[in-house]
Amino acid sequence: MRYARVIFTGLLLMMVAACSVPGPGGAPEGIHDPHEATNRKIHAFNQRLDKNSVNGAGAAYVRSVPEGVRRNISNFADTFATPGYVVNQVLQGRPGRATTNTVRFVINATLGFGGLADVAADLGLEEDDTDFGETLYVWGAPEGAYQELPILGPSTERDSAGRVVDLFTNPLSYTIPAPEKYSGTVATYLDKLGQRATYSDTYDSLMYESADSYAQLRLIYLQNRRYELGGDAGEDASFVDPDAVDTEGF
Repeated sequence: MRYARVIFTGLLLMMVAACSVPGPGGAPEGIHDPHEATNRKIHAFNQRLDKNSVNGAGAAYVRSVPEGVRRNISNFADTFATPGYVVNQVLQGRPGRATTNTVRFVINATLGFGGLADVAADLGLEEDDTDFGETLYVWGAPEGAYQELPILGPSTERDSAGRVVDLFTNPLSYTIPAPEKYSGTVATYLDKLGQRATYSDTYDSLMYESADSYAQLRLIYLQNRRYELGGDAGEDASFVDPDAVDTEGF
């Protein structure tokens, strides 16, 4: 097991080190996409998959499952993922955020009936998600080239490496036995189906009505991701003292 971790860590470092960076001329409009031809083929595949399967499944999910139950599933997905957020925030050197998410998890896992209700948000502890792609950003890893992944959609070389690591960062995946440990994955999948249906007008307009859906999606993803990573207001703004949580009425 120790050797497997060493090999995995080595492969990850190689992936991050291999992240391509723009040449001396820079990237036009801040977009570095040397694999555009391949990315466009994957984009076309994702479009077909969405049109023939995902879109219809999302609509069926919203029609057949009451809104309250869908909200419970979304809350459960977030609660299940929170320990992974804590691990990443510790690695990012953000103990305040890690503490806040730890308190969120404990409250929702207990008072929230196993995470089905977001009681912590009612107490002022809002969701604060993160991932290993952000951890790599904090560590100074370059963004690398833009990528579109099959099924998963827009990404960058750095975020793609982060997605691989995120498969292993959640402690619950090691402490909860199968098949129960897969419940979080199922809840996350259902939540994304619900989001697809909820924002179908916006998504359909982008994917099927824009002149160049690939370029539009690429631009929106890169802008949002860079803002998300660079918009950190600092540790003090994110820290919530557990003793200061408003528990009146609970």
